[in-house]
Amino acid sequence: MSNTIQTGNILTGKVTAIKPFGAFVALEEGKEGLVHISQVAHAFVKDINDFLSVGDEVQVKVLSVDETSGKISLSIRETQPAPETTQENRPRRPKQKKNNMNYQDPENKEAFNPLADQLKAWMEKSNK
Repeated sequence: MSNTIQTGNILTGKVTAIKPFGAFVALEEGKEGLVHISQVAHAFVKDINDFLSVGDEVQVKVLSVDETSGKISLSIRETQPAPETTQENRPRRPKQKKNNMNYQDPENKEAFNPLADQLKAWMEKSNK
């Protein structure tokens, strides 16, 4: 491999093909690498065609070079500054439901009773 196509180097290439899983980018010396769809942008990429087109000139960072197979893994995302995380654009997690199975409200005498407590009361009634 060339001295410039080494892990960590940033290169300029041209998008030669787009597939649902990523884009192929032509590099120097007739070499070609793949930018996986997860490495296209910091944002979620549902359709790679919304971000890239064949013929686009892009900056890529070499993530890995497999000497035996000749495969070159590239990233466009790694050449761009990460967006600042603010309260508005931070990914949200769904709220988890509280488990009220053992909840006893001392103010409410008719609060939910766990099945084990209810079973004990039924057993006492049946033994009378």
